[in-house]
Amino acid sequence: MSQQAEIQIRNASVLGSTMAYRETGAQDAPVALFLHGNPTSSHIWRNILPLVAPVAHCIAPDLIGFGRSGKPDIAYRFVDHVRYLDALIEQLGISSAYLVAQDWGTALAFHLAARRPDFVRGLAFMEFIRPMPTWQDFHQVEAARETFRKFRTPGEGEAMILEANAFVERVLPGGIMRTLSEDEMAPYRAPFPTPESRGPVLAFPRELPIAGEPADVYQALQAAHASLKASSYPKLLFAGEPGAVVAPAFAEAFAASLRHCALVRLGPGRHYLQEDHPDAIGRSVAGWIAGIEAVLPQLAA
Repeated sequence: MSQQAEIQIRNASVLGSTMAYRETGAQDAPVALFLHGNPTSSHIWRNILPLVAPVAHCIAPDLIGFGRSGKPDIAYRFVDHVRYLDALIEQLGISSAYLVAQDWGTALAFHLAARRPDFVRGLAFMEFIRPMPTWQDFHQVEAARETFRKFRTPGEGEAMILEANAFVERVLPGGIMRTLSEDEMAPYRAPFPTPESRGPVLAFPRELPIAGEPADVYQALQAAHASLKASSYPKLLFAGEPGAVVAPAFAEAFAASLRHCALVRLGPGRHYLQEDHPDAIGRSVAGWIAGIEAVLPQLAA
């Protein structure tokens, strides 16, 4: 397959709505499922998918309420995203996959892996969500912590995210080292043209498992992280410098605490590492998948 593999954008009917996804690579290759976070979409993987396509059947969904996916009348809680992603996986007939995830995509990946360990061929992840006992554990920058406290405050969050579109216009660019062009920003802005359309973006910061709240999300991710620690499937953790919710030293310690986890230091980067290091991420994931697939027949023998 060419390095410039063509990416198709498709739609699937899911739970009475639609979910869009990007697809590239050979249909008979192992699946690599790319999971984005807030407030992005599969657009964030656009420069990574062609690099992984030679070794995998790449599928990158737009989470429900994001990108080109539908916006059903739901609360957009973590459990809703779990339900819709599960339904999409079933609809597409995916029986196993490499999971490649960032931000809320990692929470979905950890939760999926905990429930279906046989589904996971490997897990590549970055800037990941975990249960955070205190606000100090959430983000390295106090100003960011204060902003997210406001997002979680009734009234303030609505004014900042629904009215001012702060997550798209401020948080997203602030999490990227380089400056995105207007053409690059347009697909990030397009799903959220009005205050009414931005509900899914507001819901996610209010779902962050911080200081025990929300209790259901906190407990679900405690269990998922316990399963992650016990798991034996291959893992690949990417870290930026200084990072945002994952500092380099924390990434190093976290990788060392897991079984079969390699750490890739990307260099300068904050939260949306895919925008600053698509080549390094894409080539690393492709090489990692190829290496695992090369030894699988020997393990099965």
